[in-house]
Amino acid sequence: LQKSLSETFGADKYSRARKEVLTYMFSRPMQMALYFCTGVLEDETLFHHYALNVPFYTHFTSPIRRYADIVVHRLLSASLGARSPIKMEKEAIQKQADHCNDRKMASKRVQELSADLFFSIFVRVRP
Repeated sequence: LQKSLSETFGADKYSRARKEVLTYMFSRPMQMALYFCTGVLEDETLFHHYALNVPFYTHFTSPIRRYADIVVHRLLSASLGARSPIKMEKEAIQKQADHCNDRKMASKRVQELSADLFFSIFVRVRP
């Protein structure tokens, strides 16, 4: 598979771009993570991380990247007693999580459409 892919990427000035687009397209079917407020969901099995096989899981990146990660950092800090609790109702937190999920999905869709466009041009100009 790797040899076949390497031949497909080619060795011209667009080979790196083709590699990135095709690699992205191969990984697209993976399920996206969603933000949610645990206080809103009653079914704790929804907190399970399938690949890691752990019953409770939270994930966040650097808080300078996304607003949702800032919220997660603040909630985690509050739960550990490192800062005062956030003065928001769980429904308001869930509403923000839904908004972040919507924006993330819209961004992913634009990325997918861009990759599809590049791929269709690649296929059209490639013999």
